[in-house]
Amino acid sequence: MLNRLLSHDLPKSRILAVLLIGILLALAFAPFIFPGVKALSVAAKILAFIVLVASFDLLLGYTGIVSFAHTMFFGIGAYGIAIACTRWGPTWEALAIGIGGSLALSLVLALAVGLFSLRVRAIFFAMITLAIASAFQTLASQLSDFTGGEDGLNFKLPELLSPSHSFSETPFFGVTLDGRLLCYYLLFVTTVILLLALLRIVNSPFGRVLQAIRENEFRAEAIGYRVVVYRTISSVLSALFATLAGVMLALWLRYNGPDTSLSFEIMLDVLLIVVIGGMGTMYGAVIGSVLFVIAQSYLQELLKLASEAASALPWLAALLSPDRWLLWLGVLFVLSVYYFPTGVVGKLRAARK
Repeated sequence: MLNRLLSHDLPKSRILAVLLIGILLALAFAPFIFPGVKALSVAAKILAFIVLVASFDLLLGYTGIVSFAHTMFFGIGAYGIAIACTRWGPTWEALAIGIGGSLALSLVLALAVGLFSLRVRAIFFAMITLAIASAFQTLASQLSDFTGGEDGLNFKLPELLSPSHSFSETPFFGVTLDGRLLCYYLLFVTTVILLLALLRIVNSPFGRVLQAIRENEFRAEAIGYRVVVYRTISSVLSALFATLAGVMLALWLRYNGPDTSLSFEIMLDVLLIVVIGGMGTMYGAVIGSVLFVIAQSYLQELLKLASEAASALPWLAALLSPDRWLLWLGVLFVLSVYYFPTGVVGKLRAARK
């Protein structure tokens, strides 16, 4: 049953299987295990990034396409929800319009980018997508009447998903049963479904063709596969999943702005997570997202504790200052690439063999 559910793509490593089960249980019971607003927000961000990174892995790890416009579709999903709820109010109809409109726009843009750009060489395609993403971010910043400009948009959700809506006055295992908790579990279930769908795609005959194109597109073309068609379909699917990831983030934050979903820093984060987790594995999106988001969220606090502990050595305390958290994040990334060149998933699978 589990083999079918995972599309016959099992972890193939006991350690990896234990890690994945542990992450699944931790995210499933995060509101009860990790009390506090920040911990729950970190867990929700991990869920959104798992879908975003997995969708990019479909593009890069399985098809071999390097695109810098992926966060554009992420932003479209977030802005779709924000604009719809701002214009039509906190209703389920507005959510449906926002999701449907953002998916339709992403479909059109992904088709346009795919048909016009996928025929060029990889480096030129990467530059084209970078230019498109930059132009879209600038457009979102300038259309203040629709997007709120640099300030972004704050919006409300339907009452059922609002923190003010309470299902019970009595806490359940110390956790308040409110709309915020329902919203989190909505994101959790969505993440599991979308990840299983992506696993099904990459392990289908279509996914095998994508991997053949990644390895040698000229040979795939010679066999009889229309490479441009498959690459375009892969780009469209990847864009649609990234759009849904943007929807998830916006639902949780109830806010969206250019820096929240369209920043180039997010694109770099996604690239780092794919490399850390392991390209072409899907499971790498889960491992990498958990490691990166936790490090990004708690590294400053850990450095503060370390700096206070090393107060007897001023030079060491200065080196461990929380203001230098980006430096240490970079060091951690370099070490992870050095010791895990094929990513955490690739290393664990290789160790098993």
